[in-house]
Amino acid sequence: MKKLSVIFTLLAALVVVISCSDVKRKPSRNYMPDMAYSRAVETYSDHSGLNNDGINYNARNVKGTVSRNEDVIYQTPADTTGLYASEAVMVNPLPALDSTGKVEAERLFLINCGICHGAKLDGNGPLYKGGDGPYPVKPATLVGDAKYEAMSEGTMFHAITYGKNMMGSYASQLTPKQRWMVIHYIKGKQAEAKGGSEAAASAPAAAAPKADSAAAKK
Repeated sequence: MKKLSVIFTLLAALVVVISCSDVKRKPSRNYMPDMAYSRAVETYSDHSGLNNDGINYNARNVKGTVSRNEDVIYQTPADTTGLYASEAVMVNPLPALDSTGKVEAERLFLINCGICHGAKLDGNGPLYKGGDGPYPVKPATLVGDAKYEAMSEGTMFHAITYGKNMMGSYASQLTPKQRWMVIHYIKGKQAEAKGGSEAAASAPAAAAPKADSAAAKK
């Protein structure tokens, strides 16, 4: 009996070994090979060899696409020559902020801009601190300096998006809508300092009056 049990044990082990052997089977033809075999690319990997393999990849967003949660679409012109000057004519696409929008715009300014430009927009934020802070160069005085009070909304948007001089880009910290909200806030504070209103500061230039119809007939 012991011999039979040993034989059965050996046979069972042999069956298990045979069934678990590495048998390579030839797969059938794939209907969609791109889905069967992933071509995933690491973000910071070397993409130079992909084009040689017939894969068109340039790590850029598809032209004309925007983020799902983007509210205000801003597209940079294809020709960026003189972009800083050309954007001066841009007008804030957002309507005048309501009370909730003003609170949010102030919050965004204080978090992202106040550290340099100061809570009073006087260029005396914690980084400068009257010259005693870690930042040696005085930031722009947004309220009280005629240069920045006359700066157009489009120019401000460009500076926030791409950076200007010592100021870096805030495109990764603020969405286009948030940048326009901050610009509303700045223009509102500039208008208040001059005794005006935010609505007047944000309103586009009035259209030229139409010619009198009676005079036109003459």
